[in-house]
Amino acid sequence: MPALSRRHTAVLTALVAGAVLWTSSPASANNGYGGGGAQDSSPDKDSSANSDGQNLGVAVKINTDNNAKGPSAGPLAPVSNWKPPACWYAPTYSPAQFKKIEEHTWSLESTGYQWDAEQRSKYADGKPYKDFNKAKAGKGFWWTSDVNRSFPPGWDSCNKETFWVDTGKTPPVAAGQAAATPEDLAHIAYGFVHVPDTKVTLAPSGATKVNLPTWAWLNKADFKPVSVTATLANYHISSTVTATPQSLKLEPGTSDAEMFPSSGVCPLVNDSIGTPYAKGDANKTPPCGVTYLRASGSNGPFQLKATITWKITWTGTGVPGGTLPDGSFGTTQDVTVDEIQAINR
Repeated sequence: MPALSRRHTAVLTALVAGAVLWTSSPASANNGYGGGGAQDSSPDKDSSANSDGQNLGVAVKINTDNNAKGPSAGPLAPVSNWKPPACWYAPTYSPAQFKKIEEHTWSLESTGYQWDAEQRSKYADGKPYKDFNKAKAGKGFWWTSDVNRSFPPGWDSCNKETFWVDTGKTPPVAAGQAAATPEDLAHIAYGFVHVPDTKVTLAPSGATKVNLPTWAWLNKADFKPVSVTATLANYHISSTVTATPQSLKLEPGTSDAEMFPSSGVCPLVNDSIGTPYAKGDANKTPPCGVTYLRASGSNGPFQLKATITWKITWTGTGVPGGTLPDGSFGTTQDVTVDEIQAINR
C-alpha cells in the first residue's frame, strides 16, 4: 500500500465505516456538479456512526448484490487502455459532520500536537476555513478521497486533504477524479464489477484424444448479466453498470491444435456460448471447441485458456447512459491429450 498521510488514512477509515452503515433512498437530480439540491444534515440526526459514536458522512456507496459471487469470480480487465479510477474525490461531510469527527480526533491526541494545531488553524481558525464552514451549511460539502482496493496502484494520486466545494461549483481536482455526475459514478462502478469463472465444460470430460474434436461450452445458467450500482448520497444520484457476456475466446495452450471456429472466438448465440455435446454428435464439427494434433505427453497437460468478453453499458439518474469499454476475464484449465487416434463415443 502506498504511503498515506495521517489525514488521508483517517479519511479512508471513516469512509469505509460510513459506507457500511449508510442506506439511501432514490431521488431525482440533474447531472451537473452540485446537482440535486444537496442539503446540510445535522450529525445528531444522522444514523451512521462508528464504534465511538461519531457520525460519519458518506461518499460513494457501492452495491454489488447483483455481482458474480464465489472465490473464482474476478474483476474485469478493460480491453482498451482505459481503466476505471483507482481513487476519486466525493462530497462526504456537512460542516457539522466534519466538525464533529475532527474534534473527536483531536480529543484523542493520537495525531500529535503539531498536526492537530495545523488542522485547527486550517479548518477552524480561518486559515483558510472558519468554524468548518458552518456559515455555509446547506450550500456545499466537504470533499474527501476514497479508493477502490482492487486497484492499489494509483491510491496515492488522491492525496489532497479534505476541501470545501460550494454547491454548483466544479471541484478543483484532476479530470476523472471527481465523483459528481452519473457518468463519473459509472466509471467508479465499473471497477467493482466481478464476473464468474470462465471454466468451460468439455466433451470428452476426461482426457481427450489426438485428432478427436473436443466440444466446449459454458453453463448457460452461470453466464447471465451482472451489475453494480454506485450511489452518491449527498447529491442523490446513482449509476448502474451492467456487464453482458458477448463471446468466448479459446487458446489451446499449444500451436499443435485446430480451433473451432478457426479464430478461436465463440460468439454468444441465443443466450448460449458454445453448444453442449449430445449423443450422436460424434461425427459433427463442434461450433465451439478444439482438436489437439499431438499428445500432451510427459510435460503435463495443456493449459486451455478461456476468456470471456463482456459488453459494458450504464444508465444513470436523469441521463440515458451509454457504453464503456468492453471488459474481459479469463482463466486456464488442464487438458490431458492421449495418443489414441480414434475412439467410439
